[in-house]
Amino acid sequence: MPVSRTRPQPGWHRGRTAAGKPEGDEQMARRSIEVPGLRHGALPIPVASVVGNLLVSGGINPVDPETGAIPDDTDGQVAVAFANARRVLAAAGGTPEDVVKCTVFVRDKAIRPVIDKYWAEMFPDPASRPARHTLTADLQGQTQLQLEIMAVLGQG
Repeated sequence: MPVSRTRPQPGWHRGRTAAGKPEGDEQMARRSIEVPGLRHGALPIPVASVVGNLLVSGGINPVDPETGAIPDDTDGQVAVAFANARRVLAAAGGTPEDVVKCTVFVRDKAIRPVIDKYWAEMFPDPASRPARHTLTADLQGQTQLQLEIMAVLGQG
């Protein structure tokens, strides 16, 4: 049976502005998050995007933002990737406590114990950790992992 709506519900918009955005949604404008030294090469892609208080990142790589180098060892790469996730969160006004999900792309799942070490450092409370999914991926060059995060800013 079809649902009939007699009045607008939150998030339901009847009209659009001249720019094509829903009326009354000015506070929900998307903003790009940039972190110096963390880019997708020369591509015009931000490291993350925020709408309202929802942050969604693109790939967060283990690249040292000051040197552009990727550590040779797995431990170093995992440490830098998690540090970069913190940088992305900070640039958006968030903290690790705001993270609700993290996807970890790995070349080899054998590095999970190293990931777990930095995971527990970033999210020390076992009763308040975000969801995590670890997937095998064909990563570029010597990259051993890449992170993606979703966070609800200001909720941690």
